[in-house]
Amino acid sequence: MIKTVSTTPYQDQKPGTSGLRKKVPVFAQENYAENFIQAIFDSLEGFAGKTLVIGGDGRYYNREVIQKAIKMAAASGFGKVMVGQGGILSTPAASNIIRKYHAFGGLILSASHNPGGPNEDFGIKYNTGNGGPAPEKITDAIYARTKVIDTYKIADAADIDLDDVGTFKISGMEVQVIDPVADYAELMEQLFDFVAIRALLASGVRIAIDSMGAVTGPYAVEIFENRLGAPEGSVRNAIPLPDFGGHHPDPNLVHAKELYDDVMSKSGPHFGAASDGDGDRNMVVGKGMFVTPSDSLAIIAANATLAPGYAKGIAGIARSMPTSAAADRVAEKLGIGMYETPTGWKFFGNLLDAGKATVCGEESFGTGSDHVREKDG
Repeated sequence: MIKTVSTTPYQDQKPGTSGLRKKVPVFAQENYAENFIQAIFDSLEGFAGKTLVIGGDGRYYNREVIQKAIKMAAASGFGKVMVGQGGILSTPAASNIIRKYHAFGGLILSASHNPGGPNEDFGIKYNTGNGGPAPEKITDAIYARTKVIDTYKIADAADIDLDDVGTFKISGMEVQVIDPVADYAELMEQLFDFVAIRALLASGVRIAIDSMGAVTGPYAVEIFENRLGAPEGSVRNAIPLPDFGGHHPDPNLVHAKELYDDVMSKSGPHFGAASDGDGDRNMVVGKGMFVTPSDSLAIIAANATLAPGYAKGIAGIARSMPTSAAADRVAEKLGIGMYETPTGWKFFGNLLDAGKATVCGEESFGTGSDHVREKDG
């Protein structure tokens, strides 16, 4: 049965560059999350019978809002929801799922690198069918709708068991709980030379990957330990926790200092990396060397052809305006396009879709390529 619920609009639901972010107590207000989700659906057209992807970074309030979103998707006419097991989907993995399975779009529940917990941050953003963040035309329409919304629709149904992979039904809509890691790990094997990396690790090179108690733990364990053969324990803080285990999941020299100090020590690993709350930012550390976000983009672009997924070359490089011009020098040397955009990953989407840029990055520890339409940490 579908219920129509009367509601009162909130005037503070203007999406930022990455959706709506507020403290958990704000989202927990009566109908606050429901209003915003309904405003998203009311701002879209042509989704009847189509697939919606839903997932998040596992932070506090993630599961509760996912249950609401599934029931509201059923009430609004979506034909199917794909949701990550346990409510988990990293932001790049969600983008990949949207693209691979030709979904209409997706809801990503995350506040990125911000802390999690009962009084900390939560967020909701909508990604379109190309897998990338909604453009301003859509976010403006969502905001306009939030200011006047007076009802929302929701299926009167029991909660879905998010912890069991399988298929369920809610008010005639199919709900598929999927392995959140498998498709993404498969994509990584297509892009990178796992045989060569496996041999490098077998030769004695030691790595440390810090998932900071956030979403990338299961991905990192599967990729680095299970598929690449790194010793068990190479991935630290690997279990996603609602409060990220007390970590501030922002991979930088302040919040990932323990990893940095370990790699810099005489007996420490040869290579270290950390990722943020939703898995779209990264910090990279080599023995005796910290790699800045700007240099990271330049190094990736300069050496991209060493990876199978980019062996034929890259079409161009895109960077945000505050990111240094190191990548510009690489583009000049390679004779390829160099594009500068405002801050916000959504602004890379058109360049990636048009085939003008292959790799892109921004000043806030975010890099990615055209394999998805999000940063990939």
